[in-house]
Amino acid sequence: MRLAFLSLLSLIICVICNASANAQQSYPMIMSLDPVAIQVGTTTDHVVKSRYDLWGTTDVFISGEGVSAEVIHPELKDGEDPPSITSLTIRVTASASAQPGVRDFRLATPRGVSTVGQVVIVRDKVVHESQANDTRETAQPFELPSVICGAIEKAEDVDYFKFNATAGTKVTFHVRCMRLQNRIHDLQTHADPMITIRNATGSTIAANDNYFAGDCYLVHTFQQTGEFYLEIRDVRYKSNAYWEYSVEVVDRDFVTNVFPLALPINRATTVELIGSDLAENIINLDPKYTRVKQGSQSVSIPMGAQLSNPVSVYGTYLPITFESAADNNSVESAQEVAVNTVHNGCLEKEADVDYFAFQASKGDKLTIDVIARRCGSMADTYLRIVNAEGTQLNSSDDFTRGKRNYFDSKIENWTVPADGTYYIQLHDRHLRGGAEYVYAIRLSYDAPTFELSLDTDKTQTTPGTGGVVFCRVTRKSGFAGEIHLHVDGVPEGVTATASRILASGNDGCVVFKASPDVAKGIHNVRIYGTAELELPNGDKQLLTVEAAPYQETYMPGGGRSHFPVDVHTVSIADPSDLLAVTVSTSEVTITPGGEAEIDVEVTRKEGFATNVSLDVIFQHLNTVYGNSLPKGVKMDGNKSKILLTGDLAKGKITLVADESAEAVDRQLFCVMANVSLNFVMKATYASDPIFITVAPKNETVDGAK
Repeated sequence: MRLAFLSLLSLIICVICNASANAQQSYPMIMSLDPVAIQVGTTTDHVVKSRYDLWGTTDVFISGEGVSAEVIHPELKDGEDPPSITSLTIRVTASASAQPGVRDFRLATPRGVSTVGQVVIVRDKVVHESQANDTRETAQPFELPSVICGAIEKAEDVDYFKFNATAGTKVTFHVRCMRLQNRIHDLQTHADPMITIRNATGSTIAANDNYFAGDCYLVHTFQQTGEFYLEIRDVRYKSNAYWEYSVEVVDRDFVTNVFPLALPINRATTVELIGSDLAENIINLDPKYTRVKQGSQSVSIPMGAQLSNPVSVYGTYLPITFESAADNNSVESAQEVAVNTVHNGCLEKEADVDYFAFQASKGDKLTIDVIARRCGSMADTYLRIVNAEGTQLNSSDDFTRGKRNYFDSKIENWTVPADGTYYIQLHDRHLRGGAEYVYAIRLSYDAPTFELSLDTDKTQTTPGTGGVVFCRVTRKSGFAGEIHLHVDGVPEGVTATASRILASGNDGCVVFKASPDVAKGIHNVRIYGTAELELPNGDKQLLTVEAAPYQETYMPGGGRSHFPVDVHTVSIADPSDLLAVTVSTSEVTITPGGEAEIDVEVTRKEGFATNVSLDVIFQHLNTVYGNSLPKGVKMDGNKSKILLTGDLAKGKITLVADESAEAVDRQLFCVMANVSLNFVMKATYASDPIFITVAPKNETVDGAK
């Protein structure tokens, strides 16, 4: 038993050691920013912490306008070799006009572009946590209004801050912590923060755990004048060095929601603000200043000379209607709505159930999309379609978009069974209600369409090498056609070869290739797909859909998940572990039941003798995340040489087609050479584009080599 245990322990140690030594070079994976917030109109220093080396970082790219940063590198002494560092100071400047809210940032390094980190732009002074603030006696003082920044960095960590308030003062406490961790690649366990307000004797006078997802939001009116304490901790008393938080503590207006939730694009409108301490809650929005775009987004509402804190809204070009003041809590009192409109409503009291009636004809195909939780509403909606007798015809609780689940409800491609009146029934899943339970219902005729997701959010290249990104389709409402992929914004010196997603397939790819003399840098690109639809009258319509980038995240136990980010980034960095991936052909022709070979050779950097694995599909733990090969074609692992150990450079890919393989002309794929960075992440180098043709079996096929 002891021998078995020691053998297992040795195996674990070997795996851990190999995970850290598998690659000589890795792009940095951002873990945190300390402090995580910066006040508008200031310049402050912040420390980026990461997995893998940050030395040589040249640029910091921050999303949106009005925020920039520069790198502050430690100085080297004469003759000193560059160190390997996992923390780096950046100097961030937020202009006075920068819009408050959360921004993404990335670092450009000699080893490639980093994963995504996040920085919070705030209106008020930032107070950075001191190290000795773990008791009320050592509580760190601050004045209202302020933004407290710190970290739940050690076991059973409890941070204390003290402030003064006068009787009758209403104070809002807004925490960002768990939500800042969703896009962090290797933060496998997330914080669950809790705040408590205590008086001078330590008695609890208010507390909050979850409000905005796992983050806290608390509004308290102080009954007495005196000194008070803000306590923040993880509700489980857990910790992590990367669990950064910001707490906005303000004695002024704070907006949580707006009604209507759905706003028109490029048109003036009036909104009611929902929140705390609002001196004025009816605001006229001018599209020149509040730029609403299509879909879900955060905007700041002009409130006199100031902008509000960011609040979520939904922009639409469709006609907008509103829930009436009259009762609509039954089929008999249902409010009439029309198809191809967006209807705004609110579950304003507990156990509120809203009904809406609409006319439809037999055979109509409809989609009912509820927008609520994804735009900051407190409602966890449950949607039903019923007939005049109240019989349920369809229902929805939560829905999936791309690679993520959402608490909103959606019924897609529902076929109307007969001419008549039908009813939408909507309520909160837990029968809660209030002013913050706003929603919008998009009722529309269905049409064939699709969604596209990119795996991943970055393509790493070096001079003379290539990279690949896979694009997966989710087909909607009967769409069954072929999709052509396109790329805009490709940097000079880089070529992008975009494939199609076959009608019988789910994936396509884009192969990027950097020229040997390309300038180094990082560039955001736009990837989208087009498809031709045939309308009922025989006309053709071109459908264009943006591809949504997803950053891969490391899950507990070694799983791989994803979270949506805003852009796909192409990086051209210094030469790395592999200098080239060369294949013997750019054209492969195969017949059903046949096979074809591709010789592969990698050029290793001098001294690089780590294992390299070859593949033609993107996979992890037997789950396929990208496969652009035609249906019925696959790599035969037994006939291929895909593991290049030590300093081996030559391998072989053998493709086989089963007897049912469909005929396809020149479908794009590539050979990938993978170098492990950790158990989940790989450095992937792509060959030049390869096109595969599946020819009918009776056609003569020359060799594939």
